[in-house]
Amino acid sequence: MQSLSPNILALLPEYILTIVGVLIMLAEPLLPPASSRKPLGWLAILGTVAAALASWCQLHLGTLTAFSGTVQVDTFSVFFHLLISAIVLVTLLISLDYFEGSARHAGEYFALIVFSAVGMMLMTCATELLLVFVGLEISSIATYILCGFRKGSATGAESSIKYFLLGSFATAFFLYGIALAFGATGSTSIAAIAAGLATTTTPRLAFLALAMILIGLGFKVSSAPFHVWTPDVYQGAPSPVVGYMSTAPKAAAFAVLLRITFSAFGPMEHRWAVLMWILAALSMTIGNLGAMLQRDVKRLLAYSSIAHAGYILVAFTALRSEGIAAVCFYTATYAAMQVGAFAVVTQVTGYDEQIRSIDDYTGLALKRPVLAAFLGLFLISLIGIPFTGGFFGKFYVFSSAVHSNHVWLAVVGLFNSGIACFYYLRLLAALYTRPATENTRLDRSSRSLGVPAGIGLTLAAAATLVLGIFPGHFLNLAQRAGAAPAPTSAASTPATVPPAAVTLPMQ
Repeated sequence: MQSLSPNILALLPEYILTIVGVLIMLAEPLLPPASSRKPLGWLAILGTVAAALASWCQLHLGTLTAFSGTVQVDTFSVFFHLLISAIVLVTLLISLDYFEGSARHAGEYFALIVFSAVGMMLMTCATELLLVFVGLEISSIATYILCGFRKGSATGAESSIKYFLLGSFATAFFLYGIALAFGATGSTSIAAIAAGLATTTTPRLAFLALAMILIGLGFKVSSAPFHVWTPDVYQGAPSPVVGYMSTAPKAAAFAVLLRITFSAFGPMEHRWAVLMWILAALSMTIGNLGAMLQRDVKRLLAYSSIAHAGYILVAFTALRSEGIAAVCFYTATYAAMQVGAFAVVTQVTGYDEQIRSIDDYTGLALKRPVLAAFLGLFLISLIGIPFTGGFFGKFYVFSSAVHSNHVWLAVVGLFNSGIACFYYLRLLAALYTRPATENTRLDRSSRSLGVPAGIGLTLAAAATLVLGIFPGHFLNLAQRAGAAPAPTSAASTPATVPPAAVTLPMQ
């Protein structure tokens, strides 16, 4: 691979997924209208695996810069490339049987998933804010369409329109923040902004630029008070899409937020750390209190995702290397348990999604014991019970806050974790409670668990357990991502930099 051009090598995963998406779009019209679109889904799966392998190879090539320094591939970006590839893989596996007999436009679905992943990967390796914006738009436009993919559903159309309108509004804030950053520092490059802050004569304008950018990215990660779209959009969108959009776009947005805060606006950490403290406390509290009032399972998990965004934001108040590693690790654990939970919801509700409330899940263990066991595991991990990824993720995030003297924020997080036990255990109890009357909705929705969906659920469950029982190797990768070099200007950086030796406390 080292014989390839740096411009090709740095964006090889994106090139692979783009080619696969184009092939799916070209092949879909050639298939008979009544034929299955599963082969297109398998093509997307193969392309995702190939992109993940390309990212893994990049991990051993050191730091790569390309396209005049606007792209930097290091351990940090490769970590998120692998995470996004894993989320896409599980989403595609659980979606193969989702459209069978219900929709003839599934080929577009597989292509949109792949194209959105291209935008997210581009966001994680971009060191130029305008390129981040391009990646954000590629990802967002595909996700807007995916939200309304159940074309016969009024709630699906409503979900797509709400997400589009509010998402466009948030994107305007992000773009305006980029313009203000250029006005304050004379550049939109992350490295140049960091250098320009030392000499700028308008520090307040620079801080306003960061505030605008935080508003735009706060919408993408659904943190309070930018969370109002989340419950409605999650409720109306198809279940596999919700599992995807509640994890992969968040991972990409958090990656961008890490680069912008710790690298571009690192000299202003004493200011934006206060904002992160407030956003984290608000997100945890509003998310958990809102979830307690929900009976709809998808809305419950939507408010839960707001709370988990707050847990991740806690790590932004920590020291640089420890905070970045904590964000990376918790994002991965959250992705495993959240995608797994919505994979179970997808299998239970089917395409029509008639099963919605907690009462509809009553007695699931009697009808579908395997699915109930999977969902129980993911709920336990979301609570943060030991020997699951959720426990170690929260432990790492809260301990990083304590190490940086934000003890009260850790206390707020622990208190909110206790509140979350109520609504998670309420759903868990419903799974294993014998219903007073026959649950006819659950009977009508029963269908066998397909092999691809079973593989996807097994991968998510295995990741949840491995991250909780044997977190060492994955934590090492997260720590390497936290210790990755900050973006540098193209003028001072060669095309390939050997990886620096990193001393890791956990081997």
